[in-house]
Amino acid sequence: MSGHSKWSTIKRKKGAIDSERSKVFQKLAKELYVAAKSGDPNPENNPSLRMVIEKAKSENMPKANIESAINKAKNKGNDENYESIRYEGYGPGGIAIMIDSLTDNKNRTAGFVRSTLTKRGGNLGTDGSVSYLFERKGVIVLEKEYDEDKLMEDVLNLDILDFVSEDDSYIIYTEANNFIDVKDQLINLGYDKFVVSEVTFVPNNYISLDEENTEKVCNLIDALNDIDDVQSVYHNLEM
Repeated sequence: MSGHSKWSTIKRKKGAIDSERSKVFQKLAKELYVAAKSGDPNPENNPSLRMVIEKAKSENMPKANIESAINKAKNKGNDENYESIRYEGYGPGGIAIMIDSLTDNKNRTAGFVRSTLTKRGGNLGTDGSVSYLFERKGVIVLEKEYDEDKLMEDVLNLDILDFVSEDDSYIIYTEANNFIDVKDQLINLGYDKFVVSEVTFVPNNYISLDEENTEKVCNLIDALNDIDDVQSVYHNLEM
């Protein structure tokens, strides 16, 4: 079964993410707030909220922080409103980039995104210019401490799209709408050492660039992630 090393790259970069944990938690809190405010604040009745909670847990966000963000949404006196906006464009070497944001000022966010792309060798595209290159999927990455034959036997009995064994991890892809069910079943089977656990956009194909352009794209992605209103950046660069 086919796969890619992106998720192992995420694992290797966990230390860098840890150093910016506060900013990561702030963005997750905003995402939790919006998911809870736009639907039922009870995650059992709100699949979108539960998926964000799973994502927050994957980032080791404290339970108290998660509950605080949800409780904030329950407060009828809170009038914070965020708009979900997706930007599409290209980076150095023609890499496709898709940027999801939550903002209370779309002109401000659009300006930051456009200038960041332009200054770092990219450009903003039109709606639909690159989104067709991605598919929304559940991605579960497990530590490579389980017996591979047993794990493969177990996961192939679940409703998954793909199973990949890499040097330092196992990767399971699911349909977005049954990600939570598959993860719950894995936990029930005793597989609970998750490196990555989220619903995200996965590119249909990856593009390889030379070292110079790869570094430029990585710097661009880091700069986009540094924008407060940006929640997620997706790309098809082969890492």
